[in-house]
Amino acid sequence: MKKKYIIFILIIAVIGTWGSCKSDFLTVAPTGSLDQGLLQTTAGLDALLVGCYSMLTGADNQQGWSWEAPGSNWVWGSIRGVEANKGSNSGDQQDIQPIQGFTEDPTNSYLDISWRFLYEAISRCNNAIIITNKALAASKITQDQATVYLEQAQTLRGWYHFVAWRMWTKIPYMDENADPSKASNSADVTPQIIADLTAGTNLPDNMGEIGKFNGTVAKVLLAKALMQCNHDYAGALTLLQYVKVSGKKPDNSAIGLAPTYGEIFDIEHRNGIEAVYTVQTSVNTGSGGFTGTENELLNYPYGTGKPGTCCGFFQPTQEFVNSFDVDANGLPLLDNSYDSPANQNLRDEGIVGGQIWDATLTYAKNQGVTAYAPGAPFKDLGYVSLIDANKGNNPLTSPAAWSLTWTEDNSKPVDPRLDWSAGRRGIPYWDWGVHTGSDWIRDQTYGGPYSPKKQVYKKSQEGKFTEVGNWTSGWTANGYRMIRYADVLLMLAECQIETNDLASALVNINAVRARAANPLGFVMESDGVTPAATYHVGQYPSFPTQDYARTALRLERKLELGQEGHRYFDFQRWGATYLISEINRALTYEESTPWGPTTYNGSKAAAKDVNYPIPQQEIDLSNGAIVQNR
Repeated sequence: MKKKYIIFILIIAVIGTWGSCKSDFLTVAPTGSLDQGLLQTTAGLDALLVGCYSMLTGADNQQGWSWEAPGSNWVWGSIRGVEANKGSNSGDQQDIQPIQGFTEDPTNSYLDISWRFLYEAISRCNNAIIITNKALAASKITQDQATVYLEQAQTLRGWYHFVAWRMWTKIPYMDENADPSKASNSADVTPQIIADLTAGTNLPDNMGEIGKFNGTVAKVLLAKALMQCNHDYAGALTLLQYVKVSGKKPDNSAIGLAPTYGEIFDIEHRNGIEAVYTVQTSVNTGSGGFTGTENELLNYPYGTGKPGTCCGFFQPTQEFVNSFDVDANGLPLLDNSYDSPANQNLRDEGIVGGQIWDATLTYAKNQGVTAYAPGAPFKDLGYVSLIDANKGNNPLTSPAAWSLTWTEDNSKPVDPRLDWSAGRRGIPYWDWGVHTGSDWIRDQTYGGPYSPKKQVYKKSQEGKFTEVGNWTSGWTANGYRMIRYADVLLMLAECQIETNDLASALVNINAVRARAANPLGFVMESDGVTPAATYHVGQYPSFPTQDYARTALRLERKLELGQEGHRYFDFQRWGATYLISEINRALTYEESTPWGPTTYNGSKAAAKDVNYPIPQQEIDLSNGAIVQNR
């Protein structure tokens, strides 16, 4: 869809809309002009909507780099939710540091870029609505055509307002009739958000194209808003039940749980059965990569020969990795004892890593390698060179040249979703070979020993699903899975728990767990048949109480949807008391790790941290009409 209408998007970029920022915080002066009558056709309106949909990626060239803006919410949802830390090193993208440490102030550049980005997206939706109505008035389109255009634009507008509401709560609501000079954030805007999203529920399920919102997508988005804004679990339940039973993708194909967990994140399955809605991206279209996953550009392992080659950000936390511990029945440790010294899943922090030993290479003193003993071809052994000019000395048989510093131990059972959610030393990483430790990490002493994985492409996909010719191949066609079927089931289970239908919630949570338990979906060693670790996932036999069910649901969302931008907003929905308690518990543990004091430095969440501060620049530009939310 993006390729088809790229010329129209360029036209939109030239004419501008009322919603970008210049002298007024919600106003832009156009840099060119074009008769809007040229856009009052189905082709023109399609192009305007593509401009609206494109903002779902979290990328907009006019605003500069895009990792600051909401898209996959890797900063705002996952880092803030202590599933991941900033990663990389302490000097790069320093404005993320206070966000992860709950010390950000209103001048933080990430906040201002996100605000401007979202209101640019809203302005595009309003512009599409205005021009659609003009086209209808001029009889250039039919009423039925206008309705479909308007309902898509209204749903997108509602979604962008909802994203802003989750971040700041006190926001201006801007529709196509709003006067930007009079915008204020004094009123509750949730009724308008709900109304916009409700409009989309009238869309047909068959929109004919995978990248458009349809009735199913709108129902899920409305359910999210009802749960988050109003705690209306009964209202959301009805919508989600429909989606579970009758929902369709926008191209009218079926939705459901993918057979295996790992395939969900494979680029080739980006629009697979699990993906109720995937944000569409593309590469090698002549855009230089800017139609790809720019929002994720930093989030790859670090180093030559690694996927993306840059930049080592978005490293899973130790607390997140520990969460995948299981008991003898394959069930999660609901009492959080996974963080205890006896249970924590420590790996290789502080131990030198290195690629597989090669007899033809010369190694320097203190350089690391990986080797395998005969009879144990999948047990990684880490060695460090004791001498300079170390060539031809087999680490297994040369104790004067090599010191054994690490032996892989995967005897402890874990939930198999761990090794699709985090790159760990000794575990195969897609088809890039085994993750060999610190040589995949930019600075272990700052970010810890783990690598991001879900958004990373396979080595065999490089050049086909990644941009060719730019400074990094991190621009990919692996669009963000904005709505997954498992998320639908878990939202439905949450609604069932809150309406005290524990038996139905048990069925839905166990369905998600049953898929995770499919051995065909385990990460395998290079022989394709040996599991890379000891994996175990069991079924809950019952939910004896509502509180027990809540605890199980909340941890299940972490295990199933971790690193996908949801966690902080889940905490927000579950209330300030829970948010503060759970985040501070995780922060306290994380600060106990070797890298924790540097990365978190006494961080604590407080009552103010149920949302983010409104950017000071927007308050200043509004001449006081916009007020701070804390």
